[in-house]
Amino acid sequence: MPYVVAVERLVAADQQTVFDLLADPAQHPLLDGSGSVVSAEPDNPTRLSRGARFAMTMRIGVAYRITNTVVEFDEPRRIAWRHFAGHRWRYVLTAVGDQTLVREEWDPTRVPHLWPWFALSRFPARNRTGMAASLERLADLVAPDLSAGPPPSPAPAGDSG
Repeated sequence: MPYVVAVERLVAADQQTVFDLLADPAQHPLLDGSGSVVSAEPDNPTRLSRGARFAMTMRIGVAYRITNTVVEFDEPRRIAWRHFAGHRWRYVLTAVGDQTLVREEWDPTRVPHLWPWFALSRFPARNRTGMAASLERLADLVAPDLSAGPPPSPAPAGDSG
């Protein structure tokens, strides 16, 4: 299982807007599409940076707390963090005109001793599903007016109803 699980989505916001959302740990519960991120701890930094530590209350079956460390930080292009197990959650942002291609990655390549457990617990497939839902939420958060669809067309001139 030595591979990275990745999903991509084009969102209607510039790189910096998307990066700012990802660099704010208080926003992570709103972004999470897996249903496992319950809340951000109140003593977290308000903005992440390389080496910053932040904690989340999680729930996968049972509630628990997990502390993450930011291990990649290249504003506004890339941010990644890991927790004690060593695998990384990474976001890579690429400008596409006035939009951003967001790539979310779950990277277990640094923890080969955990690959059998990840495979048995179906983490790759579950994470792919949750990540796709997370990018949907991210798109809605950065451009909420677009999630409702295009605005209605105006009535033709002279049409009084």
